[in-house]
Amino acid sequence: MTVIRLIARPMLASMFVMGGLDSLRHPSGKVPKAEKVTGQVPSLAEKIAPGLPVPTDPATLIRINGGVQVVAGLALATGRFPRLSALALAATLAPTTYAGHAFWEETDKAARAGQRIQFFKNVSMMGGLLLAGVDTEGRPGVAWRARRAAKDVRREAKVLARQARAEARVAKAHLG
Repeated sequence: MTVIRLIARPMLASMFVMGGLDSLRHPSGKVPKAEKVTGQVPSLAEKIAPGLPVPTDPATLIRINGGVQVVAGLALATGRFPRLSALALAATLAPTTYAGHAFWEETDKAARAGQRIQFFKNVSMMGGLLLAGVDTEGRPGVAWRARRAAKDVRREAKVLARQARAEARVAKAHLG
């Protein structure tokens, strides 16, 4: 791991570890804003995984989101499954941002400005998480490896076809 990754991952993860711990300890303060998102979770979960028992209590869903943030944040900070943990954090950040920083619903100018700043801070954090989620640490990604393997197979097929034609000419010359 490079020095940049060694420093940047814990920095990126710190907000999620702290925010997740706060959600685990004090979910009740977040319930009023979260209800517009948590109310949609059971019906969405039923569509995705029918029969899966999904809690409907907003405080429980806030705690689950906080727990995912703590675990994925610690994993990202320590370099364990960094791509998966970054993508998990991005997934938890979307509903958190929508519920917690809906600046378009604010009527007070100062509150709207504050929520807009927090909203776009979270959007920028999501951008960093998405970059971390696709970071291959300088190693070729799956797409590059697949293209390279296909190129190698085509080259090998051409060589084998050329060899087969040459052997066929030799065989024909010996037989004819």
